[in-house]
Amino acid sequence: MVSEIRDERVRSVSRLSRLLARPELGAAAGTVLVFVFFAVTAGSSGLFSAKGIINFLEVSAQLGILAAPVALLMIAGEFDLSVGSMIGFAGILIAIPAVFWGWPIWLSLLFTFAVCGGIGALNGLAVVRTGLPSFIVTLGSLFMLRGLTLGLTRGISGRTQVSGVHELALHDPLNSLFSGQVLSGLIAWLADIGLIGKRADGLPSISGIPVSIVWWIVLTLACTWLLTRSRFGNWIFAAGGEANAARNLGVPVARTKITLFVMTALAAALFAAIQVLVTGSADTLRGTQKEFEAIIAVVIGGTLLTGGYGSAVGAMFGALIFGVVQMGIFYTGIDTDWFKLFMGAMMVIAVLFNSYVRNRAMRSR
Repeated sequence: MVSEIRDERVRSVSRLSRLLARPELGAAAGTVLVFVFFAVTAGSSGLFSAKGIINFLEVSAQLGILAAPVALLMIAGEFDLSVGSMIGFAGILIAIPAVFWGWPIWLSLLFTFAVCGGIGALNGLAVVRTGLPSFIVTLGSLFMLRGLTLGLTRGISGRTQVSGVHELALHDPLNSLFSGQVLSGLIAWLADIGLIGKRADGLPSISGIPVSIVWWIVLTLACTWLLTRSRFGNWIFAAGGEANAARNLGVPVARTKITLFVMTALAAALFAAIQVLVTGSADTLRGTQKEFEAIIAVVIGGTLLTGGYGSAVGAMFGALIFGVVQMGIFYTGIDTDWFKLFMGAMMVIAVLFNSYVRNRAMRSR
């Protein structure tokens, strides 16, 4: 009798094991629970009306724009604590040249993205060349960028805010990429057939989909494709899983990490561009603590703090939970001072749950 030898590489894996191995599992379950909770406590308050949905999606989108590239960086085993300060810095870089030096908005935008991308590259170079933890390097960048933003703004304008951007951007060719709304015709049709409510004047309760939501979806899809369908995605997982082994196999770990730092910096610049062109002004304090909110969204989305495991889709769910909770608390009438306590608790629970699911998945293989 010939004994059967099974190759571990071709053994069958149960559907439950594959499901447990997905980093989005906890975030997807958390999203369902959050929706059920607010459907019960705030279902009649307008949270799930067309306007309410757009409100929490817009809040989620702003964080989701940061969370997608931050997720990729954390999967690679690094952190970028400078993205919040980068938002304030980028906003000032857009506003000051346009308002005080007469630059067209499109040129200010290109200048801002170039400078922020360069700073992101410097962050990455500092991490890979010195061997210092990215937490320390980008913490230093956080303070330097915030101080530089404050010093430049007060030195040039005498204030901490710069207004007047809205008028300059009205006819700029790039304005519609970062502000305004899309699908207005579809919204009007949905209102006509009764799927969306109308105001007293007969117009739809919402006029369109904010462009920030479109950016959120596009970035999440792009980052998901990079992670799951490209060689670069394999490099990200390898760099975060075991960097030395990845180098020995020919993975360009340093280049991969530097590229990811550039991506997080560009995402912060995109966030700033949307804020400045929508509100028509820049403020030195914008972006405060956004780096921590992005990390919370990514961790809730299933990405391990140790790297090597996670997804951009999970980060999207984390951002969605963040937006729903923030707006849901407002709609229920609960004191919004409790919001950060709730999100902090959710982060701890998510870390424990994700670790449990990951260990369970590893044991079931």
